[in-house]
Amino acid sequence: MEISDKLLCLFSADVSAEGDRYVIEVPRREIETGSVDPDETYRVALIASELDAEESDGGTEKTGAPTEPQPPVEPGEIRYVEIEDIGKQGDGIARVERGYVIIVPGADVGERVKVEVTEVKSNFAVGEIIDEDI
Repeated sequence: MEISDKLLCLFSADVSAEGDRYVIEVPRREIETGSVDPDETYRVALIASELDAEESDGGTEKTGAPTEPQPPVEPGEIRYVEIEDIGKQGDGIARVERGYVIIVPGADVGERVKVEVTEVKSNFAVGEIIDEDI
């Protein structure tokens, strides 16, 4: 499946009925990271969960536990990023898909740098500058 570069966030949610309409709840973290603005309108794609697919194929019982999206970067990946902020310890902060943070030591606000991702955690990554002249 091809995922658009315009994807702002990815999360699992239940669809609930409210009168004559259905509601999908957006997790608070998507609003807090700035990925989604509550006053805007967005296109939504619904994809059957892996658990639903397993059930229809006679697979395992559905647990109902939402799965967390995987980080949008991998160790060793090369990225071109713009430093948007400076963290508490003076490191550059860049944001990529879904507001995911890449910490870039030695970078300043406004710089566009080429980084190699050296460490990946569930909610942030660390990138090392490999080229400052982009």
